[in-house]
Amino acid sequence: MMDSVDKDLLNLIQREFPLEREPFAALGRPLGLAGDEVIRRIEALKRGRVIRQISAIFDTRVLGYQSTLVAASIPAEKLNSAAKAINSHPGVSHNYERNNPFNLWYTVAVPPDSRLGLEGTVDVLHKISGAEKTRILPTLKLFKIGVTLDMKAGATAKKEAPQYGEADRAGADRNVSDEDKSAIQALQEDIPLTPRPFDLWGRQVGLGYEELLERAYDLQRRKIMRRFSAVLYHRKAGFRANAMGVWRVPEDRVEEVGLAFAQYQAVSHCYQRPVYEDWPYALFSMVHGRTEEECEAVLDAMGEETGLTERLSLYSTREYKKTRVRYFTPEMEAWERLYAGVLR
Repeated sequence: MMDSVDKDLLNLIQREFPLEREPFAALGRPLGLAGDEVIRRIEALKRGRVIRQISAIFDTRVLGYQSTLVAASIPAEKLNSAAKAINSHPGVSHNYERNNPFNLWYTVAVPPDSRLGLEGTVDVLHKISGAEKTRILPTLKLFKIGVTLDMKAGATAKKEAPQYGEADRAGADRNVSDEDKSAIQALQEDIPLTPRPFDLWGRQVGLGYEELLERAYDLQRRKIMRRFSAVLYHRKAGFRANAMGVWRVPEDRVEEVGLAFAQYQAVSHCYQRPVYEDWPYALFSMVHGRTEEECEAVLDAMGEETGLTERLSLYSTREYKKTRVRYFTPEMEAWERLYAGVLR
């Protein structure tokens, strides 16, 4: 059972984990805790499946990867096998059943040297999943990305400046060197729960802790790394509702509305995406709440502020996969070799 200190700690590490030699001691200071007590609490929260991972979070596109959200319509009796087939791709990081005729929603990323490319990969996933319809919904404009669950207040209509948006992505340095990739391979892993974790990581990649931390700061300064922080298991953290609010927005208002939605603290993701004849919703806003009522209250406030009334709330009814993409690793090339013949 989480206590108030656990919730304060979770609020801290979701926003920013200290990039310094003894980060757990640094986390403990504002909470009045010793570093070993912070480690003990994080270990307990990981055992209880509240904390999923603490690591660097990178911008997929800045690293040269292509990515997209995909909506698929799957016959109900084939849904589990379809999800399993889609999950086989190492670049599929999220895969959910949602309450819509497009009942399976997943995100997929492919590396810069992908032989299939993004559309070819989605074509393969369409075929091996048995989908009746598949819609590719890449980001046309990023208004906000950054999940922060308020462990004390839940989802509210509170506003704050978004942590990362289109201007950050546009200003990022896309020249990723081999030295950068070496640091990324270490920093993307779950941080070791030891008083000096960067010392351990540094030894694993042949760097001193000071050099590894300097590279981490450099990646963050160049906006290649969005942040270093914790990701939670939403349901175990008490956030049992996950609403993808999709909005029908006049084209000339997308920018105005997207910027307004991005100010809501409870909105973790806000994007403009393509529309189709059978999918007229251009703006996507993700809200996590402790209940559906919390999510709806936030979405209602957003609609009231902007005057928009045509929206759907797509709730995840089953989680098939949620992980982070691992960059510059060989798994995707192996998957492409296995499935390349599907398109022939």
